[in-house]
This record gives sequence, structure tokens and C-alpha cells, in this order.
Amino acid sequence: MNDGGKGAEPAARSKRADARRNEETLLDAAASVFVASGVEAPVRDIAAKAGVGVGTIYRHFPTRADLIIAVYRHQVEACAEAGPALLESSETPYAALTRWIDLFVDFLVTKHGLAAVLQSDNGGFDTLHSYFIDRLQPVGTQLLEAAAAAGEIRPGLEAYELMRGVGNLCIGADHDPRYDARRLVALLIAGLRHPR
Repeated sequence: MNDGGKGAEPAARSKRADARRNEETLLDAAASVFVASGVEAPVRDIAAKAGVGVGTIYRHFPTRADLIIAVYRHQVEACAEAGPALLESSETPYAALTRWIDLFVDFLVTKHGLAAVLQSDNGGFDTLHSYFIDRLQPVGTQLLEAAAAAGEIRPGLEAYELMRGVGNLCIGADHDPRYDARRLVALLIAGLRHPR
């Protein structure tokens, strides 16, 4: 029976969704391995974490640089999408901001490793950095404005400054076990509170 090709459309859509989920699983596994072992971790470690063969990773990401860039973009998107979701699900805007900053710190831990690898391609690195700012700064602004409107933090704070401050506190955290960047970031975020 000929259905004019309409029966194939849901199957194709399902396959695309399945392929996206598989790629997200690979990227999540790679990010986790990068955080634990650095961006030079063996591909077999990423494959094992994702529950796939090494060939599957190379089929999706022919070079390590392709994988690193994909992980970077995936993490930026996850962080950007988390902001509005946290604002909706958290008890207060300040709680949403605090949780989002925790996710941002997780991202930065990986980003510093990625940045070191990508420095050899300054044009590509600059493009990714612009992408990072363009996607995350509006989310930070939304969270800061919501917390300020609720009277929880001081008004007039700039997302770019906060993101730079958090980023600077995270530099070198992976090289000195005595340095607790998360503790200092928590102090910074606590310092945003509106004086009462």
C-alpha cells in the first residue's frame, strides 16, 4: 500500500531524535571525562563512559578538536537552557541564580581545559568565546534582574562583570588542591545579597 511517503516521516523524526539523544550522551560522557582527566583523556575512556565503541565517537567527531568544540557548545547550550528552567522551578530568583552559578562553575572547570587546547586556533577560539558570551550573558542578566526585582540582591549588577568575576575565581583551581574556587564563588554570590 502506498501512503505517499507519509508513513516514513514519523520514523525519520524518531530516528533524528534518537540520534540527537545519542550525541548528547556522547557529549555528556566526554565532558565528564574531560573534567576528571583533562581534554587529552583517551577516547576509549569517553567511549566506555558513554557505553559505545570508539568507532562511534570517531564517526560523530573525526578529530579531537571536533569533539572538544562540540562539548564546549553542548555545555554552553545546557547552561543557557538551565537559567530560565531554574528561574521557573526554584523557590526564589536568588536560589535560581545560585544554582545557575554552580552550573556555570562546572562549565568553567571544563572550559579552562578546552581553552588551553583551542588556543592554537585563535580565530576558532575567539568565535567560541563570542558564542559563549552571546548565549550566557543574557541568561545571567535575566537571573540578576529577577533577583533584584524580588529585592533579594542589589540592583544594577552586570552579568558580564559577575561572569568574569566567577571565571577569574575559577582560574587555577585545578592546579592547587588548597584552593577552593567553589567556596570563594559562594562568598561572591552571598555578597550580592541586598543589605538588610
